Amino acid sequence: MTPIVIQAGSQKYEALVGSRLLEKIGALLAEKFRGPACAIVSDGNVAPLFAPTVVRSLTEAGFRPVLITVPAGEPSKSLRQAEKICDQMIAAGLDRSSFVVALGGGVVGDLAGFVAAIYHRGIPHVQVPTTLLAQVDSSIGGKTGVNTVAGKNLIGVFHQPTLVISDVDSLATLPPREWKQGFAEMIKHAIIRDAAMFETLQHFDRKEIAALVRRNVEIKAAIVAADERETTGERALLNFGHTVGHAIERAGEYRDFLHGEAVSLGIVAACEISTRRAGLSETARGKIVRTLEAFDLPTRLPANFPREKIIEAIQFDKKFERGAVRFVVTPAIGSACVATDVTMEDVETAIAAL
Repeated sequence: MTPIVIQAGSQKYEALVGSRLLEKIGALLAEKFRGPACAIVSDGNVAPLFAPTVVRSLTEAGFRPVLITVPAGEPSKSLRQAEKICDQMIAAGLDRSSFVVALGGGVVGDLAGFVAAIYHRGIPHVQVPTTLLAQVDSSIGGKTGVNTVAGKNLIGVFHQPTLVISDVDSLATLPPREWKQGFAEMIKHAIIRDAAMFETLQHFDRKEIAALVRRNVEIKAAIVAADERETTGERALLNFGHTVGHAIERAGEYRDFLHGEAVSLGIVAACEISTRRAGLSETARGKIVRTLEAFDLPTRLPANFPREKIIEAIQFDKKFERGAVRFVVTPAIGSACVATDVTMEDVETAIAAL
């Protein structure tokens, strides 16, 4: 198991991808931390499955972990829930020498990372993603945050983890819908950066999941290294499919679609715009749509879905600068760029076509 080195500005950390890593987490973290007190933040679905193993391993390594469990689901990504976690950490006696372990999917990772960033003005945290979506995407890059009524991740901070530990054995417990949504981000990575991986996905073999997770981590790590705080435009490429995807999530009040499902729909919309604004061929567009469908991801909205709410939600997207659309398009599978000529009319037309 060769660590993947991630360079984010002046900070360097590693991501580990492999099997039976949860059993070894105590030994792995003993190489990074001295302070014994730590918090494990998880949710009601994940904690019963994996927290006993993590608590035992940390305790055997000399740590004093306190388990904090939040309700599963997107509503837990809130300032109110972050405050509750901080209160429990204070009550448990955690101080500036302590650290946080985020054990779960993207919601837990974003929330626990945000808490670590603000607790005592910032303490270290470790990402331990247990979903495919989190392993290939949200656990890498240091973006943390919570949602508001107005939209997703509008309150947050860049706070890079000290270590990322992706145990692919945890993926065996995922329900089919959770498993499938992870492929939306993989397909996105392939579209924007790796045409060869896109072809690999056409013949996916589950036995190759560790290598595929690793390749996706490498792709995101390279982009993060080039643009840690999304200032040069390189990291913005990771938003391919997300402008419309996030708006669909909000329009459905985070109940109708999982994140990866919404991103799948956003990718279809982005491809529609790309055919008109970036020269994406109809052949490539069709292949992308068929690949999403092959992983049982949605490519059409229900007829009665409130499309007008999608348009309203887009206005609150962080990817708008001074009211202008910053839309990521793909001219061909394996490459992407930020377009400067996409209009709201283009976006509305693409949404209407979903």
